Amino acid sequence: MNTKIESLDRRKFIRGVGVALALPAFEATARAAGSGDRNDTKKRFACFYMPDGVPMPLAEDPAHKDWSWFPHGNGKEFKLTKCLEPLEPLREDLTVLSGLSHPSARSIHGHSNADQFLTGAATGPSGEYRNSISLDQVLAERFGDQTRLGSLVLSTDGGTGTPRGCHTISYNRNGRAIPAENRPKKIFDMLFVKNDNDASRRLALSKSTLDDLLSDAKSLRKTLSKHDQKTLDEYLESVRETEIKVEKAKRWINLPLPEVDVDHLNLDITPKEPKDYLQTMFELIYLAFKTDSTRIATYQIGRENGVGISDYLARAVGFNLTHQLSHETKKVGGWKNFGTYCRFLNEEYGRFASKLKATEEADGSGNMLDNTLLMFGSASSAFHLSRNYPLILTGGRNLGFKHGQYFNHAGSNPAGGAWTGGREPWQKEITREDLPLSNLFVTMLQRFGIETQKFADSTDTLDAV
Repeated sequence: MNTKIESLDRRKFIRGVGVALALPAFEATARAAGSGDRNDTKKRFACFYMPDGVPMPLAEDPAHKDWSWFPHGNGKEFKLTKCLEPLEPLREDLTVLSGLSHPSARSIHGHSNADQFLTGAATGPSGEYRNSISLDQVLAERFGDQTRLGSLVLSTDGGTGTPRGCHTISYNRNGRAIPAENRPKKIFDMLFVKNDNDASRRLALSKSTLDDLLSDAKSLRKTLSKHDQKTLDEYLESVRETEIKVEKAKRWINLPLPEVDVDHLNLDITPKEPKDYLQTMFELIYLAFKTDSTRIATYQIGRENGVGISDYLARAVGFNLTHQLSHETKKVGGWKNFGTYCRFLNEEYGRFASKLKATEEADGSGNMLDNTLLMFGSASSAFHLSRNYPLILTGGRNLGFKHGQYFNHAGSNPAGGAWTGGREPWQKEITREDLPLSNLFVTMLQRFGIETQKFADSTDTLDAV
C-alpha cells in the first residue's frame, strides 16, 4: 500500500475480505482538510435515558444525606451524594440540573411520558397520540449528511415499543418513532462490515473481524506519523476489545422473555451479563464517534414500567428487577437499594464520558468530550412524578457550555418521599412551577449553530449552562 495519508478521505476504510473498518481521524488528514479551524470542528451529541425516576427521600429522612439523587447545595457549591459520586472526577465537565420538565407532561403518570423526553410534545396519558420531532433528529437533519450514518438510535429493548410505552426516544419530522437497535452484533456490523452479499458469511467464517484487516492496517501504519500510529494502534485495540464484548453480549440479548407477567427468577442471569451489555452499548457509541460514522446518538437504557429485557439490568448490582426498586423505597434499605442501581448507571455513563475526555481530537481542538455534548436523564423524578426531571449535561466545552455547577431550580425541598398508598405524587397539586425543558433545548440548538428561538413549548433560553 503506497497511499499518502494526506490523501485519505475521512470516510476511508481499511478493507479485508468481505469486511471493512472505518478509520479514525488522523492528525495528518485533519491538517490536510484544514479542520484546525474551530468552525470546522466536529460537533457531537448523545442522549441517554433512564426510566423509573430516581431516589428522592425527604429531607428529614436519614437516607436523604447519602441517597438523594440530586446534589446538596447550589451553583458552584454543591456536594454529590453516593448516587452521583462516580461522576466526581468529571465535576468540572458537568452540570446537574433540577426543576425542569415539559409542561404538557406534568400532570400525567410517569410511565406515559418517556416518548416526549426529547420532543416536548403533548402525547397525553391516553386517547389520540401525536408526537413531534426529537431534539436529536433536528441535529441529525443539520449534521447527518456529513457522516455515513445520520444518527445512531439505540435502546436496550429495541424497536419502537408502543405509544406511551416507547423503546426509542428518537422521532422523525412527522413524529414517527424511529426504531432503536438493541443487538450489539448488528450495531457492530453496521459500523464495520462491508455491505455486500457475502460479508456476513465471510465474517462468520473469520476468527475475528480484524483478522482480515491487519495486513492492510500494517501497510497503512508505515505511512503514518508516530502520533497517528499510536492513534491507529489504540483504535484497533478498542475495536478488538469491543468485538469480544459483543460476543459476550449475545446471550444477554437472546434471553427468552416470560410469556406472562411473572417474577423472572427462573432466568439464569449473572451480574456480569447486564454490565457487559451496557458497557458494550456505550463502547459502540464511542467507536461510532471515534470513526466519525455518526455525530448524533441516542440510547434508551430502559423502558418505563418494567416491561422488557431492560428490567433485568439491576441484576448487575445484585437486585432482581429494576422497576420494582422504585416501588420498594418504603422498605428498610429501599432508598439505598434504588440509589445503588442509579450509582451503577452513573458509573457506566462516567466511564463513557471519561473515555471521550481521554481521547484527543486529531485536529488539535481539545479532547472528544470538549466537542461532544452528553445529556443523561429521565422524564420522572420521584415516584411516577413527571416533574423536576433529573438531568446531567456533560462536555461540550468548545460549544460554549459552562460546567462545574448544580443548576438548582427546584429549591431545597422538592417533592419526594416513598409512596405509602393513596394519591401518588403525580396526582397531587403542582405547588412549584418548573422551567420548560425545551428552554434548555433551544440553548443547545443555538450552541450547535442552529439559528432558532423556539423548540416545542419553549418560552426562553437557558443561558446559565
